[in-house]
Amino acid sequence: MTTPFPFTAVVGQDDLRLALLLNAVSPSVGGVLVRGEKGTAKSTAVRALTSLLPKVAVVPGCRFSCDPASPDPGCPDGPHEGGGGGTSRPARMVELPVGASEDRLVGALDIERALAEGVKAFEPGLLAAAHRGILYVDEVNLLHDHLVDLLLDAAAMGASYVEREGVSVRHAARFLLVGTMNPEEGELRPQLLDRFGLTVEVAASREPDQRVEVVRRRLAYDDDPAGFAARWADEEAAVRQRVVAARELLPSVRLGDAALRQIAATCAAFEVDGMRADIVMARTATALAAWAGRTDVLAEDVRQAALLALPHRRRRNPFDAPGLDEDKLDQTLEEFAGDDDPDPDGDGGGPGGGGGQPEPDEGPADDGAGAAPPEAGEGEPAPGGAGEQSPVRAAEPFRTKVLSVPGIGEGAAGRRSRARTEQGRTTGARRPEGALTKLHLAATVRAAAPHQRARGRSGRGLVVRRDDLRQATREGREGNLVLFVVDASGSMAARQRMSAVKGAVLSLLLDAYQRRDKVGLVTFRGSAAEVALPPTSSVDAAAARLESLPTGGRTPLAAGLLKAHDVLRVERLRDPARRALVVVVTDGRATGGPEPVALAARAARLFAAEGIASVVVDCESGPVRLGLAGQLAGELGGTAVTLDELRADSIAGLVKDVQRRAA
Repeated sequence: MTTPFPFTAVVGQDDLRLALLLNAVSPSVGGVLVRGEKGTAKSTAVRALTSLLPKVAVVPGCRFSCDPASPDPGCPDGPHEGGGGGTSRPARMVELPVGASEDRLVGALDIERALAEGVKAFEPGLLAAAHRGILYVDEVNLLHDHLVDLLLDAAAMGASYVEREGVSVRHAARFLLVGTMNPEEGELRPQLLDRFGLTVEVAASREPDQRVEVVRRRLAYDDDPAGFAARWADEEAAVRQRVVAARELLPSVRLGDAALRQIAATCAAFEVDGMRADIVMARTATALAAWAGRTDVLAEDVRQAALLALPHRRRRNPFDAPGLDEDKLDQTLEEFAGDDDPDPDGDGGGPGGGGGQPEPDEGPADDGAGAAPPEAGEGEPAPGGAGEQSPVRAAEPFRTKVLSVPGIGEGAAGRRSRARTEQGRTTGARRPEGALTKLHLAATVRAAAPHQRARGRSGRGLVVRRDDLRQATREGREGNLVLFVVDASGSMAARQRMSAVKGAVLSLLLDAYQRRDKVGLVTFRGSAAEVALPPTSSVDAAAARLESLPTGGRTPLAAGLLKAHDVLRVERLRDPARRALVVVVTDGRATGGPEPVALAARAARLFAAEGIASVVVDCESGPVRLGLAGQLAGELGGTAVTLDELRADSIAGLVKDVQRRAA
């Protein structure tokens, strides 16, 4: 067994270590979400926590870790006699792989035995193994939606339910959920985000001495893991004993009315949804007091609890910056700092001063269309050269019409286009390829029925063999690659259109976030096109690139389309199952270089020839319109929609779904 890196040997990351220790003291805090760039000891610290947790008493032989003092009456391995003797084992940390199947998470039934023998043969999954321990999900933001749904159900009910065609198994599943993620790879669904009690932002230290110490300790650990761990054994034992002492003290900690008012006022001031934040803050403040060896919750505990429990709950969309306004927090705590809960012993319990632990360091005019003469001020500036205009702010985002890809795909689970998935409505049946996961009962019976006489069936039973089993095929939704191709030329800057254009793209990015898409951004202006953002799951990174996008110069439309085509070619090699939707945001003008209009048309026909779904967002404005965006959409084999029609609540007209064009 690999020797884990000692928890106390982690350099810096005070907030991360504190959040993990508070959950060790009080598992009811609800887990930790650790956000930060790669290489910041996120996974190392989480894996090291297990050695600090007290041992767990379990019923001997129970695969579901029942507590001998109060065993689960519905345990599949039960019934167990209450109050009986038990054995103890170290607390477990179970890792959930991002690509795990549903059966791997919740467990699996032997369908063949269940049908043929009527036996509930159940193999427990990761949720059963994590009961009364830690369930750790690295890269939790990349977890498939169907697994997220199962985690949400288990976290809400404290139990896992496995059902297969009328055969049902239920077992307890109460665990400490710890997740790590890199925000650059995409955000979490709001429902799962709210299930994490605390959140911590981590970053690599910028202090040379501290970085040197990180490298020194890591090299020493790699050379001799056991010897390195032995050198930190005393520090580990001291922290382990402190966790045990804090757990014993926790029931005696008093949360006074004054602290409760501060908690409620803070949650109201930061406009968090629901009441879960108040409850988590109260539990966290109580755990902080116990960790400090006190029996009264002070204002400094409330402040630290807010910094850990609220940042991920106050975000309204993925473009909001994480974190809290600490000046506002201090002002709220001071405003509600009255002590109207008398303490007869005079030993504290009223709100103290603010404090708390410190946070870690932390174109000019329009251009022409085809042979039309360019408008005044157009030129061929290089990016950053003459003719470039400063970036403008995006208009407010809005709810957009649904844009989708035609046909039925088989990509990653999401919410945009139709696809064959593990979840969704049943549409048919087929022979299973590999392990059977979703039985189609009617199709299985139909396959077995003609062979009953040959199999010597007796009585009322149905003889079912493996060859008869049929897998249910299901249809749900997939996430796509939405590639934005944005015209940043001088024609887009004319008449102050760029603010509205950025607002529209921002709205589409928000829609892509909600539908679990990958996004990419290609821009073109002057004499060339560039990949402003390679395809990624981080829509907030795309929004940041969009916000800083300058404009100016001619319109190399063909270059933009060809660059987008190259991006899609590479992405097909990386992820063949993920289908693409190209969103071209332009007024349709093409200038610069020889035969710009003809070249743009030829580039567009490449997309049509390969059946790539596309939508052109027509940004043309003014009383005289040339209709060039509509012509471009025709060459692409896609559809055109104006900025007004893009709004979901628009009455200007309905957006034609891309899939209709496939008919």
